[in-house]
Formats: sequence, C-alpha cells, structure tokens
Amino acid sequence: MDALRKKLADSPLLARVLPFVIFVGLTVFQGEFGDASKYWVYAGKTAVGVWLVWLVWPLVTEMRWKFSVPAVLVGIAVFVVWVGLDPWYPKTSELFVKLGLSKAKPAAEQAAAVWNPHVAFGHGAILAWFFILVRIVGSTLVVPPIEEAFYRSFLYRFIAKSDFTSVSLKQFLPVPFLVTVAFFGLAHEQWLAGLICGAAYQWLVLRSGSLGEAMTAHAVTNCLLGIWVAWKGAWQFW
Repeated sequence: MDALRKKLADSPLLARVLPFVIFVGLTVFQGEFGDASKYWVYAGKTAVGVWLVWLVWPLVTEMRWKFSVPAVLVGIAVFVVWVGLDPWYPKTSELFVKLGLSKAKPAAEQAAAVWNPHVAFGHGAILAWFFILVRIVGSTLVVPPIEEAFYRSFLYRFIAKSDFTSVSLKQFLPVPFLVTVAFFGLAHEQWLAGLICGAAYQWLVLRSGSLGEAMTAHAVTNCLLGIWVAWKGAWQFW
C-alpha cells in the first residue's frame, strides 16, 4: 500500500488518472455475470472508489470539499436542466445509431440493460433498496472527487501543457475548456445536459482555483438526481 501511494506521489498524472481509469474500467463488468451482477459489481466498484479516494486524498491537494452557496445553486440548476431537457433531444446512443456508428439494440436487450433493482430483486425488496441507496451514496460522495480530479484537475490542464501542475486551476483556456466540456458531456447518455453540466462545474473550478465547489455541485446534482430516479422511477438517468 505504501509503495503504491509512493508511486502515485511521484506521478501527479497517475494520482489523478488511475482512480478514474480503475473506477470506469470496473463498469465493463456490470452485468457480465448475470443480470444481478450489474448491481453487485456497482456496489463493489463503489467500495473500490472509496479506497481510491482515500489513497490519493493526501496527494491531490486541490481535492477538498468546499461548501458555498454558488456551488449548491449550480448543483440544483444542473439537476433541473438534466431532468427538464431529457424529453427534448436524442441521447448519445440514439445519435450513434443515426450516424451509423452503432446498431440499434433489440427492445428486449434495451429493457435488460436498464438499471432498475426493483425488477431484479422484486419491487420494494430490501436488496433493491440497498442497491438504490448504494448508488445514491456512491454517485454523491465517490464519483465527484474521482471525476473532478480527472476532468478538471488533470485533463483541462494537460491539454494546455504536459507539465499540467504548472497550470493554474484559475486560468481560463478556451481550447482546454471546450475539449474538457465535450469529453465530459459525451461520456454521458444525456450528452446535452452533460455539456451544460461540464461547463458549469468548470466555471466553479475557475472561480475558486480548487475542485471543492465543483465537487459539492456535482454531489448535489447526483444526489438530487438519485432521489428523483428512486421517487419517479426515472431509471433512464441511471
């Protein structure tokens, strides 16, 4: 453990990229071992995410939670945009099909891919609510530090300069801003909301010079979205 942390300490790039790569990489295994495995793997991925954040916390000094009114308001606004825009534009997978970059999945396969533990374990089952809670907690407390460290601390600055730690988090750079927002947006099924979300979080980093406000806004958005999903059964957001 100490050897790994020392290696990460010697590489600012690894400290910000490795947790993201591992966390996202584990997503590949969701559903690969039967339908129920996508829930168990997500729970395991969340636990690994907690460990990864703990591992790099002393090394990524800009990764510190910071509460502020603007951060909370941005988080709420992004949630409203995410839900409000949803019916009005084609999602990433639909665009890929229209552009001929992928084939449309059969209806049965699409239904099986929906993340809804009530279907897998029975409506109202304890396990179903356990996995819903795990997802809300994971997306609220684990995802923000990992994603913000990768997108806003690493990627934004690395596009500007390979020695990325020499670039101030407060420095507005048009090309890195647009590229980072595009990468963040297109990594989500709701790409349009993702683009707006990425721009808003990047603005918070630029105004404060740290990831703290963006992490808080990200957490507020994800928490509200998780509650909305569980309350309204809007599983397409997961």
